[in-house]
Amino acid sequence: MVHYLKNLEQTIRKCWNQKALCDYQGESFTYSALAAHVEQFRLFFTAAGIGTGSKIAICARNSARWGITFWGINANGRVAVPLLADFHPDTVTELTNHADSLVLFVDGDIWAKIEPEHMTTIRAAINMKDGTMLWHRDTAVAQAWQGRTAAFEALYPGGMMPGQVEYGTDNFDDLAIINYTSGTTGNPKGVMLTYGAISDTDHFANTHFPNHPGETIVSMLPMAHMYGLAIEFIHPNVDGVTVYFLGKAPSPTTLLKAMSEVRPYMVVTVPLVMEKIYANSIKPALEKRKKLFRIPGMKTVVHRAARRMLMKVFGGQVRCFIMGGAALNPEAEQCFKKMRLPFTVGYGMTEACPLLGYEWWTDFEPGSCGKPVHELRIDSDDPQHTPGEIQVRGANLTIGYYKNDSATAASFTDDGWFRTGDLGIIDKKGNIFIKGRIKSMILNSSGQNIYPEEVEAVLANCQHVDECIVVDRNGKIMALVYCELPPGTDPATKTAITSQIREQANKSLPAYSRISKVELRDTPFEKTPKMSIKRFLYH
Repeated sequence: MVHYLKNLEQTIRKCWNQKALCDYQGESFTYSALAAHVEQFRLFFTAAGIGTGSKIAICARNSARWGITFWGINANGRVAVPLLADFHPDTVTELTNHADSLVLFVDGDIWAKIEPEHMTTIRAAINMKDGTMLWHRDTAVAQAWQGRTAAFEALYPGGMMPGQVEYGTDNFDDLAIINYTSGTTGNPKGVMLTYGAISDTDHFANTHFPNHPGETIVSMLPMAHMYGLAIEFIHPNVDGVTVYFLGKAPSPTTLLKAMSEVRPYMVVTVPLVMEKIYANSIKPALEKRKKLFRIPGMKTVVHRAARRMLMKVFGGQVRCFIMGGAALNPEAEQCFKKMRLPFTVGYGMTEACPLLGYEWWTDFEPGSCGKPVHELRIDSDDPQHTPGEIQVRGANLTIGYYKNDSATAASFTDDGWFRTGDLGIIDKKGNIFIKGRIKSMILNSSGQNIYPEEVEAVLANCQHVDECIVVDRNGKIMALVYCELPPGTDPATKTAITSQIREQANKSLPAYSRISKVELRDTPFEKTPKMSIKRFLYH
C-alpha cells in the first residue's frame, strides 16, 4: 500500500504548474504554490517549537486556503483537528481545548464570537482567509508565523524546485487526524485516525474509482467531516485532480452553475441533494411525457433523454455520482436506475475514514449500500435474513476516541471487531442492506422489531412529505413530518393532509408498523453535515 503523502509528493513534482486548489470564482493555487506553503508551515512549526504529533485545530468554511492549511499540518507530521464551522462558539472552545490544540486557524467572524481566555491550550489564533495573527499568548509562536515567508526566501533564494519536495512516509501508525463527530446521537467524540488509515482509504479509492491528473472535482461537503475530507479532497488532490471549493453551502442554482463550468469527473454528495433534483426537475419532466409511455419503446427513450439532460447539467464528464450518509429515496433510486444514471450509494462513518461499503455503479444493487470495503460481519444467527449489528475490521478503522477510554472500549468486541451501532443484513452476493440504528429500533408490545428508517422510506414517497422521522410515543408509532406548505395554510387543511399522509403510508406498511398519528412540524429538522436528522433531539 502506497502512502498517500508519497502520491502527493510525486504529484507535486509532476504537476508543478497545474492548478491544485481553487475557490470557485476566486483565488487559485498551483501545486508549486502548495509545496511552497507546506514548506513555510514546516519552517513555522520548527521555529515555534511545535513538534511532530502536536495538535493544530482548523475551524473555517471550505476554501482553497483550508486545503493548504490542512496539507501544511498533515504533510509535516502534526495532527489536524478539523472542527465544523457551524459548531457553536462554546463547542469550538470546548473541542479545541479537549484536543490539546496549540494553534487555531479560524475564520475571522467565528473568532469574533470566541472568548480567547477560555481557550486554555492554544498559543495563537490565525486568520484562515489572509494569514493575519488574530491573537496570541506566546510571542515566539507569533514571531515564527510572521517570519515564515522570510525564512522560506532565505532557504530557497531562487524558489523551491520540484526535486526538493519530500514528505515523511514512515508514519503509518502515527496519529494524523482527530475528527469530532457530529452525528445523530449526541455529543461529539474525537475519532483518532492514523496516516495508515488515510492511506488505506486512498488505496481503496484508487483501485475502485481512480482519477487522473488534470481532472476536476467540486467540493461541496464540509471539509471538517471525513466524507468530504477523504473522498472530495485528499483522494483526488494527491493524484493531481484540481479541487474547486464552493465555500458555504451553495444554493441549487450556484451548485449546478459550478458543476457545468468545472465539469467534474465525479460528484460526491448526500442523497438529499439528488432527491431534490429528482423531485423538482426529473419527476415533473417525466410526468409531462407520461402519455408517451404507451408507445412501445418510448419509456426507454424518455429516460435516456432525462439522463442526457442531467449529465449535461453536471458538466458532461461525470463518471459516477457517489452518495452516502443516508439511504436514497426508493422512488428516486428506481428512476435513476431506469435512466441508467451512473450512481451508487455507499456506507461509511467517521471511524472508518470513512468507507465501510461501496460498489461501482454498474454492479450496484438497488436498496443496498454496496459491498464490504474490508472484513464485515453481521451479529446474527441468520445474517441474510435476520438483522444484527454490523461489525467491521480493517486498516482504515479508528484506533479509538481521544481521551475517552470508556467509549473506545465499548466500541470494540472482545475479539477486536468495531461495533458500528447499525443494524443490517448481507445477501449471498455480499450486498449490505442497512435496517437502522440499534438505538433507533422500536420493539413493539408483541416483540416485533420495527426499523424507523423502513417506515420513513415509505413516508418519503407520500404526497406533501419533505422530511420525516418515526418515533415511539407511549407504545405508538408516530410520524413527525415537515411539509413545505404555503404560508397561512389553515388548520383544517393541515388536519386533512396529516390524515392523507397516514392513510397513504399505512397502505404500504405491515400491520405491526403502521402509523398511529402524523404530527406536522412548521420548520425543517436540525441536521448533521451529512444532512442526517439529529434524531436525539426529537425523542
